[in-house]
Amino acid sequence: MTTAALRHARYVVTENPITLVAFSMLVTLLFLALVGPALAPYDPLKSDTANTLKPPSARHWFGTDQLGRDMLSRVMVATRLDMAIAFSSVALSFAVGSLAGACAGVFGGWTERIVSRISDTIMAFPLFVMAPLARMTRASMLGVLGSDFIRTARASGLSSRTVLWTYGFRNAMLPVVTTLGMILSFMLGANVLVEKVFAWPGIGSFALESLLASDYAPVQGFILVMATLYVLLNLAIDILYGIIEPRVRIEA
Repeated sequence: MTTAALRHARYVVTENPITLVAFSMLVTLLFLALVGPALAPYDPLKSDTANTLKPPSARHWFGTDQLGRDMLSRVMVATRLDMAIAFSSVALSFAVGSLAGACAGVFGGWTERIVSRISDTIMAFPLFVMAPLARMTRASMLGVLGSDFIRTARASGLSSRTVLWTYGFRNAMLPVVTTLGMILSFMLGANVLVEKVFAWPGIGSFALESLLASDYAPVQGFILVMATLYVLLNLAIDILYGIIEPRVRIEA
């Protein structure tokens, strides 16, 4: 990351006090994802029938659920799982989808046909986000490779590898990054289904259990956390824009 990109990131974060608060919350969530299980005061799976549905107190800061489990411990442990599911799935889809789409846009022919048919098949499954990224990258690469600056780079004698990946692929990533932010927000909500299918103790399954038990306080907390993460993801996308495309950087 260049000095100009760092200045842009610092400007985006510190320009507005609300943005600074949001960035601090992101750092807090990442910290909980890394060390939360080690700091949890109670076993998140241990039931205590004598202390069910207790309000927040000095002993249980977030109260307890219908089985007497400490809600703070469950949230601290579940944060790592939820963020790992969302970010790992989107990172894998972005890596494979963008590379496949770029190859389809560059080579065309049978490569484009194969990638397009595979993408059409994968799009039949709602939770697969690889296909939209591949199609978006392909369309963006086709548009960028027809630009004047690409022809100028080729005429200047630059190698095909430099033209395609340094100039073409990097400039084609802007609309893909925008789509990536929306897909990551969708995957955060899809965690509920993944956690229930595999019986993982994440925030999504915790919220669903609370909803079924008519315990609405955890559900409200879940909605607040998801809304906060959505705002933080858009902040991260704004910072990433400045790293990918120097023309959108704001010189502080």
